[in-house]
Amino acid sequence: MKKISLGLLSIFTAGTLFAGTYSVDTVNSNAGFTVKHMMVSNVAGKIKDVSGIFEYDEKANTLVSVSGELNVASIDTADEKRDEHLRASDIFDVKQFPKITFKSTKVENDVVYGDLTIKGITKNIKLNLENGGALGKKSGFTLTGKINRSEFGVTWNKILETGGVAVSDEVKLNIDIQGNLK
Repeated sequence: MKKISLGLLSIFTAGTLFAGTYSVDTVNSNAGFTVKHMMVSNVAGKIKDVSGIFEYDEKANTLVSVSGELNVASIDTADEKRDEHLRASDIFDVKQFPKITFKSTKVENDVVYGDLTIKGITKNIKLNLENGGALGKKSGFTLTGKINRSEFGVTWNKILETGGVAVSDEVKLNIDIQGNLK
């Protein structure tokens, strides 16, 4: 009976033996975004200060879970005047809402579902997963997707004389994460 119990225990725990917890490598990770500007071109930006942890199962070669924080004050669109406006109270309101957070709720095939919180508003979103795999004590992946910024209270805009708007509601996300095994 003891052998059966030990055998069952080893079967149930074997899947977790190969999963490791990784700290996000802040130097080699990037939380990027693009948004349509003036209805004619995309403006790219990133939030440079990224932190978090994720669990990666090397045996199954898959991401198990991820949670992270972005420091909104580190936003960078290569235009300091625009960056200051993005930090201001009429857009991200960094003084009141300094962080954007994400916590996965489910990873299924090549899709990560999770709770994204911006300006105190949390929505469950879906992101496409491109698995980078693991090598030694490093692992990485890319998440891509789209959100509507107005759903998170980021509603500033300006009507153009031509009838369009200065900034589209749709924001494309491109998040590259590399982690170090804890």
